[in-house]
Amino acid sequence: MGLIDEVVNFITNGSIGGLPPLAVMILPFVVGLIVGFLVNKVLKIAVIVIIILAVVIYFGLYSINIPTLQHLAQQYGPAALQLGALIIGVLPLSVGFIIGAIIGFILG
Repeated sequence: MGLIDEVVNFITNGSIGGLPPLAVMILPFVVGLIVGFLVNKVLKIAVIVIIILAVVIYFGLYSINIPTLQHLAQQYGPAALQLGALIIGVLPLSVGFIIGAIIGFILG
């Protein structure tokens, strides 16, 4: 029980960079709420845009140039993978952000 008492004491009386630990723990949660809400809204718009694009391509009003897509994937793919790995590596450190994002996504 000594460890739990120390954690509770730190949360109530400690300081992280001059800020109370409770404020430092709540900030990722609030940011997660906002991000989850925005992701929900953006996904709804993206689905509509993808459906419209599929219809346009089906009727032949627009064609996809595969070599251009391959060139873009080769040019920007490694940078996108590196940034994705960085984000995935940092997210488990912020449980409050993940919980906030899930709640924001559900409420959005």
